[in-house]
Amino acid sequence: MSWLYIALLALAVAVVAGAEWPRFQERFGADTRRRRERARRKAGLRVVRDDTDDFAASVERDLANLPTIDESERR
Repeated sequence: MSWLYIALLALAVAVVAGAEWPRFQERFGADTRRRRERARRKAGLRVVRDDTDDFAASVERDLANLPTIDESERR
């Protein structure tokens, strides 16, 4: 093999590596570990849904049970 062919092969490898750099960066980059850890933490979370009607009824019930002072008693 001639030195010209070796140089062309090295140049071709460099061009392919440059073209694929975003994919390499995505897979092996510095932010990858943080993203994986965050995804792992988020996988353990769950959404708790509550009926707002029950909450509204509870608030109304609590407000109705509060002691009140009439206007005539205030003076």
